[in-house]
Amino acid sequence: MNTRHVMASAASRLRLFIFLALFSLIAACSDSPRDYQTLAQDSVVLAFGDSVTHGTGAGEGEDFPSLLAKATGWVVINAGVPGDTANEARSRIVGLLEKHEPDLVIVELGGNDFLRSQPANQVKEHLREILSDVQGFGAVPVLVAVPEVSVLRASFGSLSDSPIFNELGEEERILVIDDVVSEVLSNEDLRADRIHPNARGYRQMADKIAEALADAGLAPELSI
Repeated sequence: MNTRHVMASAASRLRLFIFLALFSLIAACSDSPRDYQTLAQDSVVLAFGDSVTHGTGAGEGEDFPSLLAKATGWVVINAGVPGDTANEARSRIVGLLEKHEPDLVIVELGGNDFLRSQPANQVKEHLREILSDVQGFGAVPVLVAVPEVSVLRASFGSLSDSPIFNELGEEERILVIDDVVSEVLSNEDLRADRIHPNARGYRQMADKIAEALADAGLAPELSI
């Protein structure tokens, strides 16, 4: 092989190396966590969910959205509707986005769907539609994972999140706050009944949610 062929071969290998390196970098970037900007104290946050967001099982001002508002200075709108499902909630998200123009939306839904024996994949797609509406509006979506409630597992303190939430987090590249509702409902000292926290449980939820938001860079370091 003459010098010209050697140089051409080396150049070809170099081009291939650069191409593969750039391809790997692009792929890594597409899978990397989203970078968030810290929200100002007067930012509007929509807590969108069911009775757990509403605060059923505790007194006025003891729900996690109220506690989060006190800790952050954010304007946190409690849009929790007892009994709501991910399926039903799809019809009200756009109106709330238009009314409140939030910077951040915390979605806590799915528990009632599971109680009604809705297929997990169907619940996942209903949640995806809600998250898509939030993103389309320009707000940051955050998903709070919930368990597929089991009386037996709750009695043994072993509830765990449905896998659909982390799947959605990976597929949609959004922040998922996990092991919050499951931990509270697995502890009889933190729940008012088998599906609702008590005041102490909501306090723990607020602590965990605030910590996760701070870790992601959405909230400053907080002490609730």
